[in-house]
Amino acid sequence: GHYISVDTSYEGEKAVLSSPELYSEEWSCVRLIYQIATTSEALPDPAKLNLYLRRQGESFDRLLWSAKESSDSWLIASLDLTNSTKKYKIVLEGEMGQDKAASIAVFEIKITPGYCIECDFEENHLCGFVNRWNPNVNWFVGGGNIRNSQSILPKDHTLNSELGHYMYVDSVYVKHFQEVAQLISPKTTAPMSGCLSFYYQLKQESSIVFTVYLRDTTGFYEEIWKTDSALSADWALAEVDFNAPYPMEVIFEVAFNSAKGGYVALDDISFSPVYCSNQTGTSFNPAQAGCNFEEDLCNFYQDHKDGPGWSRVKVKRNVYRTGDHTTGFGYYLLANTKFTSQPGYIGRLYGPTLPGNLQFCLRFYYALYGFFKMSGTLAVFIFEENHVVQEKIWSVLDSPKGVWTQAEISFKKPMPCKVVFVSWCKSFWDCGLVALDDVSLSLGSCQAADVLLPSPGECTFEKDECVFTQKKRGRGSWHRRRGPTPTSYTGPKGDHTTGVGYYMYIEASDMVYGQRAYLVSRSLRGTSGKQCLTFFYHMYGAGTGLLSVYLKKEGDDEEIPLWRRTGEQSISWLRGLIEYESDRNYQIIFEAIRGVSMRSDTAIDDILFQAGPCLEVEEIQFSSGYPDSLNEIEY
Repeated sequence: GHYISVDTSYEGEKAVLSSPELYSEEWSCVRLIYQIATTSEALPDPAKLNLYLRRQGESFDRLLWSAKESSDSWLIASLDLTNSTKKYKIVLEGEMGQDKAASIAVFEIKITPGYCIECDFEENHLCGFVNRWNPNVNWFVGGGNIRNSQSILPKDHTLNSELGHYMYVDSVYVKHFQEVAQLISPKTTAPMSGCLSFYYQLKQESSIVFTVYLRDTTGFYEEIWKTDSALSADWALAEVDFNAPYPMEVIFEVAFNSAKGGYVALDDISFSPVYCSNQTGTSFNPAQAGCNFEEDLCNFYQDHKDGPGWSRVKVKRNVYRTGDHTTGFGYYLLANTKFTSQPGYIGRLYGPTLPGNLQFCLRFYYALYGFFKMSGTLAVFIFEENHVVQEKIWSVLDSPKGVWTQAEISFKKPMPCKVVFVSWCKSFWDCGLVALDDVSLSLGSCQAADVLLPSPGECTFEKDECVFTQKKRGRGSWHRRRGPTPTSYTGPKGDHTTGVGYYMYIEASDMVYGQRAYLVSRSLRGTSGKQCLTFFYHMYGAGTGLLSVYLKKEGDDEEIPLWRRTGEQSISWLRGLIEYESDRNYQIIFEAIRGVSMRSDTAIDDILFQAGPCLEVEEIQFSSGYPDSLNEIEY
């Protein structure tokens, strides 16, 4: 047969293979048979194969899958494509990296309707199911009318004939007590829930245990089905509710107790997005357990016998006191805002009830302002529903910096539970200010979320400059940095993404008055319809100059100004929103101009491109200076 491979004679270029325009209203599965062969292990820049989804009307390709593991045989990757009303293309990209002798090859790409975990075992790739090899008991392919095959059954279930195939485990080779054979499905790559069904036959002389498990990326097993009947001489249907909000594998496991254990056969695994009992499961929406406190407390509440420990406050833009994390001029929560007559206080903020037995990742931002060490002034507890059991899962350790810092906590509880934010202090001198904002909850552990691919069109500058490059004109340039900038009374103290990550800024002490620095995106795909660009900017320092954003369409000489700020704006990171459209390919340009003095460090962070109009509107696109009402807290 034929395969296609990357031509290695082009240095440093990426090889791109794009599908015709595809359209499927149904859920479908992409199966890719590929091989990456390298000569030497562990190069810092290995050969990589990436698969992107290019949806109509989006400027950015969505990375669905990426592989760099070298192998001396063909491997199979299975990727779920959720149903969509948009046309799309699948784009394969090969990057050779540093290994000049490497090869990247693709043997087959198949897009079939249905789900990747479904299989009738009629094709030789077995839909990407794999047997976990064991010296004695293994899953084999049965059927297909092969004379010498171990085929035990006269007919499979799919074709109901001796030509069809199925999977089976036989106890003939069992040597030890409790030997286990595992058949592992491809990992789900999109959230799905519904009914998993399969047909099985079980013939036994002594006890066989046939179990189906879900295994998540952390390796945690959850049993979802087990045989109850002793015998089924014919194909029996099993149905089980299946819920995979994050990547999971389905594992079919057979355990034998003796060599006279009989056999288990399996065929026609299928999936339906409706639960087996035909009820539509109310799936939990993690967005309901988050809050940015702009409108109200969302689904959070306080217990009034504690007194009002947390208050929702807002700071107008100013150069002394930091604003909130969401926009820089919105609302956040502050504990101990009004000094009470009592020496100490306690504030408890309860979140909504979360279902049990799900893996969660909780993220939030906190900032501390105060005197000395403030360890323990903010802690996160999990209250189980009966409110008897409470467990502390996080508490603050650091000293006050006045920077919004991100915290991440993974947890999983068997019972329904609540997250509770507790802030307390014993005496006046321990009581600084504790601020909280942008609480969010997602399914899956935080580590798994980091492995997941970044959302397209987002740049946090944590790893690199993403789609942006410098356009050098003279000495002005943007620098990637973490922590505070070198000059005092200007620039941010930390980045906007986590408080300890990277941002881009201009170092005014290296530039002269009026000098410009450009950060230019690569050419982005033009689309019909509005696009929304969100970013955060930091303009603090008495000598601050200008920050402008331009749109440059392909083929045009002039750049269209979209947004501008002049002069010192705030000590906080402020959110900028720009709505624009371009049906031709285009570039976005961030231009910073150094102001009159060294106190002119301008910074940007967390750039996000989104298809569709902005959900909120910024009143002013072009403005200078900040209002006079400085340093007021509004309760």
